[in-house]
Amino acid sequence: MNYTLRQLRVFVAVAQAGSFSRAGNLIGLSQSAVSHSIKELELQTGVRLLDRTTREVVLTEAGQQLAMRLQRLLDELNSTLRDVGRLGQQLSGTVRVAASQTISAHLMPQCIAEGKQLYPDIDFVLHDRPQQWVLESIRQGDVDFGIVIDPGPVNDLEWEVVLSEPFLLLCREDDPLASLAQVTWQALQGAKLVLQDYASGSRPLIDAALAEQQVDAIIVQEIGHPATLFPMVEAGIGISVLPALALPLPQGSHLRVRRLTPVIERKLMLVRRKNRSLSGAAQAIWEVVRMQAQKLTEARIRDPLFNATDYQI
Repeated sequence: MNYTLRQLRVFVAVAQAGSFSRAGNLIGLSQSAVSHSIKELELQTGVRLLDRTTREVVLTEAGQQLAMRLQRLLDELNSTLRDVGRLGQQLSGTVRVAASQTISAHLMPQCIAEGKQLYPDIDFVLHDRPQQWVLESIRQGDVDFGIVIDPGPVNDLEWEVVLSEPFLLLCREDDPLASLAQVTWQALQGAKLVLQDYASGSRPLIDAALAEQQVDAIIVQEIGHPATLFPMVEAGIGISVLPALALPLPQGSHLRVRRLTPVIERKLMLVRRKNRSLSGAAQAIWEVVRMQAQKLTEARIRDPLFNATDYQI
């Protein structure tokens, strides 16, 4: 049978109202539309459901049986749809988010705190992992979404840029470059560099920047954790290029950061599986991360490091 949900609802309305016109008023249809719907339903069922008179419509025996059973089924359907709607809007449960170490250390704590304040019934679980693990966990559905450094073209993921930030020079305060308000990439020619290894999403971007600026530097150390950059540079092993999100510098250090010109930025992205909807709770946390990234962007407008003037910590 090729009947429609609308035909069934129209029939129940007529059975309850006892009139095409009154049923039409209840459900927002014209009398002719109600009559046409009933005729179509009778055609599909192959049985007469209503006896029509000039004053009223009367249910046949088949119509009475159908109306009695159909009302229960439609009530159950409406209840099911309401439950599904509430589930989609539910702001509780567990939301799993993956991010690399620098992002986890310097952006996610504020996101977790804000998420807990706004949505106390949502458990925000952070997975602190290298970028490739983050991307793979998103693809496998092990996390709801992730925050990554621009991985380049990806066809199986949906992404949204939430933060753009420059790469900076990190050096000791007694380094000649520390006396400059800003440093050109070419000033790194022949310099000894301490950089993060390729588990970091920033490393390919730094390599590309050095190549683009035709800088031939010497990579003396490649380390895994971004916090290790600071003691390495302070010990005089080399200088470094790091993203702005790695700041602030450790308290009491004898280090300086300087702008690198021309400005070369990295982009931070919210990433999720393509063609997969987020739950209501996951969407809420997605918005929290976006909001915190926007706040960080606005705060940097007032930071002299991002306005071509000298900056010291």
